[in-house]
Amino acid sequence: MRILLVGAGGVGSAVVGIAARRDFFGHMVVADYDPDRARSAVESVGDPRFVAARVDASDEAAVGALLAEHRCDVLLNATDPRFVMPLFRAALAGGSHYLDMAMSLSKPHPERPYEECGVKLGDDQFALEEQWKKQGRLALLGMGVEPGLSDVFARYASDELFDEIEEIGVRDGADLEVEGMGFAPSFSIWTMIEECLNPPVVYEADRTWFTTPPFSEPETFDFPEGIGPLECVNVEHEEVLLMPRWLDAKRVTFKYGLGAEVINTLRTLHQLGLDRTDKVKAGGVEVSPRDVVAACLPDPATLGERMHGKTCAGTWVRGVKDGAPREVYLYHVVDNQWSMREYGSQAVVWQTAINPVVAMELMAEGTWEGIGVLGPEALPPRPFLDRLTDYGSPWGMREQ
Repeated sequence: MRILLVGAGGVGSAVVGIAARRDFFGHMVVADYDPDRARSAVESVGDPRFVAARVDASDEAAVGALLAEHRCDVLLNATDPRFVMPLFRAALAGGSHYLDMAMSLSKPHPERPYEECGVKLGDDQFALEEQWKKQGRLALLGMGVEPGLSDVFARYASDELFDEIEEIGVRDGADLEVEGMGFAPSFSIWTMIEECLNPPVVYEADRTWFTTPPFSEPETFDFPEGIGPLECVNVEHEEVLLMPRWLDAKRVTFKYGLGAEVINTLRTLHQLGLDRTDKVKAGGVEVSPRDVVAACLPDPATLGERMHGKTCAGTWVRGVKDGAPREVYLYHVVDNQWSMREYGSQAVVWQTAINPVVAMELMAEGTWEGIGVLGPEALPPRPFLDRLTDYGSPWGMREQ
């Protein structure tokens, strides 16, 4: 397998570190708009299979030329969601397979944003499904941790743990702290603003998809391995758009344990208009307010040495098995001290990065295969979960 990795930030660099320990591929191009960042990621592993390159992720022709030059079979998108569609189209035009960890952006309903969906996450990608089928190639969407592993958990629960599913609820929480910093997001603030301030989507079988106000339906969820109870709220996320396409569940939700401080900060950014992506004039320069916020905050990839605690991604499922009610929480916990010691990557980016590497290995050996635009729940879950454990990062299950 020959891979083009676009994006050498926190997640992309972690992909390099994880993949360097595996032998399923022969060549990986690590490409970024910042060539120094790409070179740094490559030099960190000292492996001749990796080469660095510069590319503008918004330039479909340039990405296509890089795919052709290096004869890549797969494009792995490790950029933020703004670049999903140009990279998705470049992979389609170049005849390669494609994976990402976040789907194409949504647009709120123009009149009823907190009741009805407008353009949903991934709609622009699913609109091109027939073209992917004609190419005989696979576009695997949302193959990070959430979405990604959370979707694999949902398919596993559907296949092996339940006869009927009432609700699938992704629940994410952490007790991570960054020394000396009051507000330091553990992943891209650009992405955090996008998913937390957009209208959250909920799926119910009798209504299909609908929206609610941001941070709605608060509940307390007790996270495992010492993290403990956290208040979780509705957030827009890909799983709610993916799972109902392949799994039979009466309700699907995504709730995030953000905490009051983060919620208040995000609300303040929104009230001040600092979450906007359209450019404004400031001192004779046109700039996006959200890009300014991102530039003022530390790069999440650099926070690992000052970060302590654990992060938990998981899928809670409620339903019936053998005529009796059942609830389980399938989860994956990463301790930041462990991920820093073993890989030099902070917990959140490492937890995201391991999943597309596992997926590509399964694709390379033919264990995971398909054509068209698919989500992780469209593929058999057990090989993925077994391989994740083989990578030294086991998952867990708790009966509720």
